[in-house]
Amino acid sequence: MDTIALTRTFGLFFATAIAELLGCYLPLLWLTGKGSPWLLLPATLSLVAFVWLLTLHPAASGRVYATYGAIYIATAIGWLHFVDGVTPTWNDYLGVGLALAGAGSIALGHRTA
Repeated sequence: MDTIALTRTFGLFFATAIAELLGCYLPLLWLTGKGSPWLLLPATLSLVAFVWLLTLHPAASGRVYATYGAIYIATAIGWLHFVDGVTPTWNDYLGVGLALAGAGSIALGHRTA
């Protein structure tokens, strides 16, 4: 996979993760009394976008979703820091590193010469 395709795929994974996190976070704000019921409208739109973005991934295979899972984990830890205001611990960073290394191993191990 060339650099442009890899960047495009990573961007798609990241956008998918943001749509999923936002679609779950907004109802949480409403349920905990920190936001209006109107948050359910953008939450619904975000989850619709999430499902649509899933259809754009290169293939609906286990390898694609394993890679997406690692990107999701990394994005969720970023969300923890930037949205929730919680500083990640070294364990969080280690977990992200292990998830990304595992996804890389799966993706690179699949290559056929």
